[in-house]
Amino acid sequence: MDEADLRAYALGELTPPRLWSADTHLASCAQCREALAAVSDPAALDAGWERLDAELDAPRPGRLESLLVRVGVADHTARLLAATPVLRRSWLGAVAAVLVMTVLVANAVQSATSPSLFLALAPLLPLAGVALSYGPTLDPTYEMAVVSPMHGFRLLMIRTVAVLAIGLGLNGLATLALPSYGLRALAWLLPALALTGTGLALSARLGPVLAPSLVGGAWIGLLVAAQSTTETGGTLAPFTAAGQGVAGAVAALATGLLYLVRDRFDASRMSFAHFSGRGAA
Repeated sequence: MDEADLRAYALGELTPPRLWSADTHLASCAQCREALAAVSDPAALDAGWERLDAELDAPRPGRLESLLVRVGVADHTARLLAATPVLRRSWLGAVAAVLVMTVLVANAVQSATSPSLFLALAPLLPLAGVALSYGPTLDPTYEMAVVSPMHGFRLLMIRTVAVLAIGLGLNGLATLALPSYGLRALAWLLPALALTGTGLALSARLGPVLAPSLVGGAWIGLLVAAQSTTETGGTLAPFTAAGQGVAGAVAALATGLLYLVRDRFDASRMSFAHFSGRGAA
């Protein structure tokens, strides 16, 4: 190869079909490869090797992350969503199994005007999912979230929306398997939003483990108290029209409170990062 072609090849300016011929020739000619090295820019070669190393070392996105990017989600947001623990197949499989068993029991018994067991359990699943999706105790990717250049409240909302979409979707599918109860089988929706909103609002002060635990315990206590005052076969108070109205009001109040305390989530991230930095030191 003449020197002009070698220089054009080194600069990336050689065009087909001469480029194809140069590739084939350089693969078998050591003398021309030495001449090519002499006319090439060492800095450009080093930069090329660095780009190649970075590309080879970059983690391969999973199926969920690839799907999110394909539908228009930003790369960094898709990475944080894909790392959410409760979006893993093990958690989703467990939730689906619990819902299937509850639906089977509700269809087998049918001794009440509403599927009380299903309505009692369904609101707890989104609450548990959100609790497991954020925080240093239960989220194995929390340290990555701490150093991410993103508002803590925004990260919480991104994961909350994703978990709620999956949780409410699974609950909705389970509801379709209870056609004999009609719209009464949807009485879990407002309590689920109320429990999740309250758990998130209290998490800013009580933490991502204690707050959902207290909210879930309060829900179970409320159902026990309602059961003791309800006639056999009757509808529990939280699933009546009045109870649904109260649940909707609680959900709205919890959403407002969550917005007011949104900055506390950034403060908790900074405290955890400071503590981790001192531990590492």
